[in-house]
Amino acid sequence: MSVDADRDLSAELASPESGLQGFPVDAICTGCQRVHVKQVRPEDVDAEIGVDPVTLDAEGLTSFKHVCHRCGTATWWNPTAVLTGLIEAKRSAEE
Repeated sequence: MSVDADRDLSAELASPESGLQGFPVDAICTGCQRVHVKQVRPEDVDAEIGVDPVTLDAEGLTSFKHVCHRCGTATWWNPTAVLTGLIEAKRSAEE
């Protein structure tokens, strides 16, 4: 699934709604169908701890629980893309 080109993914990642830890994925809320950048830990999406997230494919990741600010509650989110560009940009900034 492609990521909408009109969205500012960096701004979404920087917002409190994305979460505090993990790697960025584009995900869809199963409640309201909103698509937003969320941060997930490997163990949240049934991936091996310590895995390099750029090697992951969203189709192999499981749904995860996260707050949906539109729904006003914790809901299930389905990952649609691992945002490798954001991961690589963060790595470059840290070097």
